[in-house]
Amino acid sequence: MQKDLQKISDYWKEMYSSQVKEYRAFEISDDFKRYASMFALGNSYLYIVNLHNFKLEYISDSVERFVTKKPGDVDLEDLLATVLPEDLENINLKSKVINDFYTSFLDPDNVLAYKNIFSYRMKDASGKVKTMLYQAMPLTVLENGAPEHVLCIQTDVSHLKVTSTSAVSFINMNGGKCYYNVDISKGKFDPRVCEGGEKDLSELFSEREKEIVIKFSRGLNAEQIAEELNLSHHTVKTHRRNILKKSGCTNTTELVAKCLTNGIISPSLF
Repeated sequence: MQKDLQKISDYWKEMYSSQVKEYRAFEISDDFKRYASMFALGNSYLYIVNLHNFKLEYISDSVERFVTKKPGDVDLEDLLATVLPEDLENINLKSKVINDFYTSFLDPDNVLAYKNIFSYRMKDASGKVKTMLYQAMPLTVLENGAPEHVLCIQTDVSHLKVTSTSAVSFINMNGGKCYYNVDISKGKFDPRVCEGGEKDLSELFSEREKEIVIKFSRGLNAEQIAEELNLSHHTVKTHRRNILKKSGCTNTTELVAKCLTNGIISPSLF
């Protein structure tokens, strides 16, 4: 495992630190700290990383729920060490695809418009295995388009009964083209091996269908959903069939994972 961790760390330093040649601290305002403390509650934590040396310039106190160290003593290697060994190779491949997307595929002017999302499994401070949703967005960009400071948000989504996936999604936060479920097997970003489009997948669903997706994500079955929404069991099953067809999923577990990692449903809803 240590060898795998070192491989990921070395790659990050080679691809990012070599481009961010000068250390510049990110100015963290009191307002940001206040908003961060309100956001990173309970089942999530967030941090800002400087890609010059991968120093954590800010980390929320809620990280104590996930690691055995105090927030001020936590570094990026500590967070990486929580990843399950069997998920490390996927993390390595996702890192390569993400780097390729931001530094080779995107025009430098568009880097700040995109966040990346994926899921993985980790073991928390108590030794319990959790499924985490990772979201990251560049905060500052160098003239060459390389990200310099990045905000990362990690959320425990174990209660949604989804598993980590071998894909990463890139969401345009300004409503532009998104790239969903990008294949990571080759370690390169390829727009031909992803689901992309100007429209968010959620635009394909009616309001009732979105409501049912959220109910499924909470672990409810068709009978329970029918009772909660005062619908017939047959109606819920019809909605389920239509939702799966629109999303291209074969079952509700795949559906929830896809909606979650595509940014269509938010962990804060649960």
